[in-house]
Amino acid sequence: MKASNSPLGPHSYLKVVEWSDEDGCFVGSAPALVGQCCHGESEEDVLRQLQIIVAEVIALKRKYGDPIPPASAGKKYSGKFIVRVTPELHQQAALKAFARGESLNEFVVAALKKA
Repeated sequence: MKASNSPLGPHSYLKVVEWSDEDGCFVGSAPALVGQCCHGESEEDVLRQLQIIVAEVIALKRKYGDPIPPASAGKKYSGKFIVRVTPELHQQAALKAFARGESLNEFVVAALKKA
C-alpha cells in the first residue's frame, strides 16, 4: 500500500461485520486494531459503532505513544502465500490429494474454502 502524507484514521482500517449465531446478533471487529468489540441488530449499526471505536483506539495509541498498525483497508493480495507445516503433514496432505485425483494446491484450496 502506498505511503500517505495524511495520518491514519478510521477509514484506513478494514472492518469486519458478521453474524454470530452464538450471540444472535451482528458483531464487529477491526482485526488490525481490535477484536470483536461491538454488536447490534443491523450491520449498519455495528459499522457505525466500529467507526467510533477505531477512531478512539487510534486516538489512545497516539496519546500514549503506542505504535499504530499499518493501514489494512484496500490492501491488495497476490493470491500466493507460504504455509509451513511438518514434513509428516505435508506428506499426508499430498497423499490425500493424490487419492482424490487433485494437485496439492487444489486440495489445500478446497480445505481453505471449507474453513
